Parts: sequence; structure tokens; C-alpha cells
Amino acid sequence: MNGTGAPGASTTPQVTRVVIVDDQAMVRAGFAALLAAQSDIDVVGEAPDGAAGVELCRRAHPDVVLMDVRMPRLNGLEAAQQLLDPPRGVMHRPKVLMLTTFDVDDYVYEALRLGASGFLLKDAPPADLIAAVRVVADGEALLAPSVTRRLIAEFARQRPRTASRKGRGSAPQLRLKELTERETEVLELVARGQSNTEIAASLVLAEQTVKTHVSRIFTKLGLRDRAQAVVFAYESGLVAPGDQ
Repeated sequence: MNGTGAPGASTTPQVTRVVIVDDQAMVRAGFAALLAAQSDIDVVGEAPDGAAGVELCRRAHPDVVLMDVRMPRLNGLEAAQQLLDPPRGVMHRPKVLMLTTFDVDDYVYEALRLGASGFLLKDAPPADLIAAVRVVADGEALLAPSVTRRLIAEFARQRPRTASRKGRGSAPQLRLKELTERETEVLELVARGQSNTEIAASLVLAEQTVKTHVSRIFTKLGLRDRAQAVVFAYESGLVAPGDQ
């Protein structure tokens, strides 16, 4: 249901292409119906397992993938890894939003480290699902930042100071030194779950200035989005588990 611009409009409204990957048919159908009813969201496909999901995404090139954590053939973590770290020659990398039940486990943390943009509980209210897709597509903020922050803190407590799986040639503490003092302040507030608007208010900066700082942080540290930034902040020691 791709939209078209209104008569006289200078640009066509952005439509977010979504793929839903879940082994429960009712979940897929419910999510698809809800999202397809939105004028700015186009559900371009569904898949019942990770392997089929990866194949579908290679063809459909979605902007956002809703990925269940536990599935047959290929679980959500392995499928997310294939999408976020594609083989040579595959240029498309969608943003991945992990779907999980209340008993969140190690899979979610690993998915965030791999580059997933966040996670959403399957029983979240419909409005939260719609907002989640829009937020992830925009790359503006983490989903449910307070919950995500507690989750990452828990696993950071269990595995303190672990190096990034990618390595990038240096430990997180050394890479942190690449940032300016102001960029370090911004990263700390990102890790605490603050939005750009909240960071601007905290540091008395223009919101556009904060966006510029966040963009430079991502570039300097080789991070894809705020989810990876939160993980990096914990692993580098900038934010310690239990900090308020």
C-alpha cells in the first residue's frame, strides 16, 4: 500500500517497508493487519522462520524487519546476524526489531550487540508496535529506553568489560578516547535512554546540535544506531550497571 504524494506536494511521503518474521501464523497475521492499516507503513512480506525471513529480505529489501527471537530452522539471532552483517556483494541492511516474550534472555542482548535496533514485547499495545516501527525506521531513539537500559545493564553486570565482537582493533575503552568531551557527555546520556530532545535540554544545546553530535559519535565509533551506542557505553565503562 505504497502512498502517493498529495496534489501539489513537492515530495512523496516516506513509506516504511516492513517484513514480519515469526513462526506463529496468528502473530504474523495480527501484526500485518495492524501495520498495513497505517498509511506510512507497507508490509511487504511475512516469513515463518529465520531462514525464510533472510531469503525474503534479500528479495524485498525492507526498511524494518520484525524478528521473533525463537524460531525453527534458523533462530532470530542468527537471522539478524545474517541481515546485519551480510556477505560480500549484498548491500542491503535493514533495521531489525526483535520480538520477544516477557522472559527476555541473552538472545536479546546479543542481538543488540550485533546491531539490532531494539526489542519489543509481543504483548505490547498496538500503538506501541506502530510507534516502534516508526521509531526504528527513523533511527531516532531506542524502543522503551528504560526497559532496554535495564536489560543491557543486567547483561553488562554478568559480562563486564567484554570487548566488542567485531573488535575493530581496540578495546572499547581505547575507542572511547576518540570522542571529544562533549561527544562523551552526549553518549552517556544516550546510554541512559534520553532522546535527542531530552539531551538538548540536559546540556542546554539546540536539538540539531545534539543530532550532529550523535551522528559524529556513530561515525567515530563505527556504530549503527542508538542500541549499539548503549551497549558500547556499558562495555567501555562509560556507564556502569546500576547507574541512575
